[in-house]
Amino acid sequence: MKNKTFLATLTLSASLFLAACGSAASDSSSSDVTSAEATEPVKVTLGVVGEVNEPWDYVIEELKEKENIEVELVKFTDYTTPNNALAEGEIDLSSFQTEIFMDNYNKDHGTELTTIGYTVMAPLGLYSEKITDISELKDGDTIAIPNDVSNEGRALILLQTAGLITLDPEAGLVPTTEDVVENKLNLQFQTLESNQTARALQDVTASVINSGMAVDAGFIPSEDAVFLEPVTADSKPYYNVIAALAEDVDNETFQTIVAYYQSEGTAKVIEEASKGSQFPVWDEAK
Repeated sequence: MKNKTFLATLTLSASLFLAACGSAASDSSSSDVTSAEATEPVKVTLGVVGEVNEPWDYVIEELKEKENIEVELVKFTDYTTPNNALAEGEIDLSSFQTEIFMDNYNKDHGTELTTIGYTVMAPLGLYSEKITDISELKDGDTIAIPNDVSNEGRALILLQTAGLITLDPEAGLVPTTEDVVENKLNLQFQTLESNQTARALQDVTASVINSGMAVDAGFIPSEDAVFLEPVTADSKPYYNVIAALAEDVDNETFQTIVAYYQSEGTAKVIEEASKGSQFPVWDEAK
């Protein structure tokens, strides 16, 4: 009888010990899972246009190291697709366009893409493989310009600033070729997708090319443009923006990304990478 009691006691003790070990193991496993979850980075997708993105490369490293935010660049080759992707929720943010371009996109598509931060002013330029100065343009020469509403207007205003044409002032910031009221050289305008004007250089006398497209084509805007858009107090519509969906304007992660972009470190990278062709504008935009 004593042996049976002893064996029963031993069995109960062993069961309690194993149960305690199992509980400890379970607690440890649960703790490991919680710890792993706590170290998982916050992932954000950001749409950009073009292959050269040194400022964002710098910001991405800073965010990963200091905030555990992992930003993936999704690269596009045109100016419409990334807005479509943002509007449809395929990416979280975008950083490639001027505010006026975004406003016109919203108007045309019934969307509510919204500025959550300003980045740079990237001057539009007139480029050529045939001339080195606008004084060399001849009667009847052809100039390629972007064909979307905001960039076509901006290109024509650039040509007016260069003294080549005069526009109807009633057209405001979005003139078309129909608003050219004076054209002493009888210049011809070939309207193309923004990502095609650089490729057209062999076929036209000159092309108006957006800064990012010019860089991808191998140009340094501050050095290679025949005529470069001046930066003035009237340039704000052409400030580039970081855009999000309207409901994400106050997203803390997105605001952190904006804050890291709008830093002295990023400003230095912009200056060095663009060779003085782009200018931080977040202070001016406030």
